[in-house]
Amino acid sequence: MNVERKKVTIYTDGACIRNPGPGGYGVVLIHGEHRKELSGGYRQTTSNRMELMAAIVGLRALKTDCDVTLWSDSAYLVNQMRGRIPERWMRNGWRNSDKKPVLNRDLWEQLMAARHRHEVRFSKVRGHAGNMENERCDRLARDAAEREDLPEDLGYKG
Repeated sequence: MNVERKKVTIYTDGACIRNPGPGGYGVVLIHGEHRKELSGGYRQTTSNRMELMAAIVGLRALKTDCDVTLWSDSAYLVNQMRGRIPERWMRNGWRNSDKKPVLNRDLWEQLMAARHRHEVRFSKVRGHAGNMENERCDRLARDAAEREDLPEDLGYKG
């Protein structure tokens, strides 16, 4: 039986008040007429970690296998995923091309696991260029970073 997958669009963004510093992520999921917004943050983290976290949270929110277009303004996220670089890092024992440990390995591993059951196309959106959904994610991320009760980012090694 060939079950057609849901087509979902996810917009993501991460932000830090200082880098490193308090950070947040924002996610907008869209499927047809349905829309869901998610956000969260950490009291000490980096903007790159928040970009990755946004993608992880967005993909984890999907309850069934989906065809996903994930839009991000993060070249850090989109370029690595388009180039299949994390797969190379895994094969090389999570070492980069300079034989150094990969930064943010904990989140790259989570992202690879979160995308495993979905067909995901990572696409770049120009940040702060008027894309309504990207602007909304940016607002969600910034608002989250300003919360008073942020938890510790256990994976951040600053």
